[in-house]
Amino acid sequence: MQTLTSAGNNSSEPNKIIGSDQDLTIERHNLKERNPELTTTRVPESPATPDAGKGVPEERQPTPKQKKPIALILAGVGIGAIAASIFGYRYWQYSSTHQATDNATVAGHIHQISSKIGGTVTEVLVNDNQQVQPGQLLIKLDPKDYDNKVQQAKAALESARRQANAAQANIALASQTTSGKTTQAQGDLSTAQAAIRTAQATVQEARSGIPAAQAVVQEAQAGIPLAQAEVTQADANLQKATADYNRYKSLYRQGAVAGQQLDTARAAYAVAQAQKSSALQGVQQAKARLASAKVGVAKAQSQLAVAQEGITSAQAKLAASRGGLQQATASGQQTTVNRSQYAAAQSAIAQSQASLKDAQLQLSYVNIKASTAGRIGRKNVEVGNRIQAGSPLMAVVDNNFWVVANFKETQLNKLQPKQLAEVKLDAFPSHIFRGYVDSISPASGAQFSLLPPDNATGNFTKIVQRIPVKVNLDPQSIKGYESRITPGMSAEVTVAIE
Repeated sequence: MQTLTSAGNNSSEPNKIIGSDQDLTIERHNLKERNPELTTTRVPESPATPDAGKGVPEERQPTPKQKKPIALILAGVGIGAIAASIFGYRYWQYSSTHQATDNATVAGHIHQISSKIGGTVTEVLVNDNQQVQPGQLLIKLDPKDYDNKVQQAKAALESARRQANAAQANIALASQTTSGKTTQAQGDLSTAQAAIRTAQATVQEARSGIPAAQAVVQEAQAGIPLAQAEVTQADANLQKATADYNRYKSLYRQGAVAGQQLDTARAAYAVAQAQKSSALQGVQQAKARLASAKVGVAKAQSQLAVAQEGITSAQAKLAASRGGLQQATASGQQTTVNRSQYAAAQSAIAQSQASLKDAQLQLSYVNIKASTAGRIGRKNVEVGNRIQAGSPLMAVVDNNFWVVANFKETQLNKLQPKQLAEVKLDAFPSHIFRGYVDSISPASGAQFSLLPPDNATGNFTKIVQRIPVKVNLDPQSIKGYESRITPGMSAEVTVAIE
């Protein structure tokens, strides 16, 4: 709307008052300020002007050309107000159903590749940024040291098995030897006991022949067959002892039996010879008793003394037989010892097998393989490097990505898992990725820091905290960008909360 202006107005077509009265001009200007809606003002006639008595013309009315810009301006202002109102309403409506943050980054699994053993690198089969698959060979180490350990473990296992076989053979041999010795000792014990009983009977006979010589003669005649029977038995024992002695002597020369067994056989042979000699002597004594019985009591007393010597000899045989039985019992204990040695050999076999498996496992570690699919990053190993167990060699970045959006705690009122989200990466500003809220962190980022804040220290200042929210990306949305998206990229996330 066109209004009156002062004389100092620099507009292209200023409105001026015809006349020279300055006070009149000021009055017109003040009137215009008091009434802005006023477009024209009637100016009173002034007698001081040269045209006194004539009507002073009012301000000139705006021309159609002057009215057109004013209408355009008013239309533009109206359209702008309407557009601003629509934009404001839509922005209010959008902001009430969405939560957004630009504090977000791309995250992913980064698998560190390290060696389980120490060694020298002989081959590096991958390069930086190369795509690898699970189980793909990445690095080879020198296997010579671990090959030697495997061979040592195999040799120890074979030695333990041979010891077990030898112990098992000793068990069988000792068992058979013990059985034979026990049988022989029991037979010798029975023979000795019978000899004692015979000698005791002879003593009784000698004592009963003293009162009556005739009875002694008869007893002497009866004693001759007994003595001859003893000779026959002693001869049989001597033949058996001779055969055993010759057999053990042959086995000893072959190294099949110990020298102790040969000594036992030799002693048995000597005992048999003594038994035969004793039996022959008994025959002579019987004959002597027959002769002496004829001459009286003196001869009968001599027979009694001889009979007593026979008891002593039989007791000696009994003691020897008992010693043989104890020897057989000791051989049985040797069998128990051999069985214990066999059990120890079996334990050594199990230990050697475990050592072999461990050595083979260590040998398998010379081939370092990828644990998952992804791309190689941060490779810091070269051929010839001497590495230690557990030292990081490279990393495999998984192809599975997600976004960690750090929302303010005041934005989490209606934020829930499974809500749809839009992700815009700074690296690809023209592409919008789709996703959904997976989960909300159980604590703020500050609580996971190295030195979490303690609000009870007395220096409390309330600060709006950031809560990490995990947003999974839609596989279809990132199709074609899988090899271009990397963890650490900055992002903007908007979540539809309704």
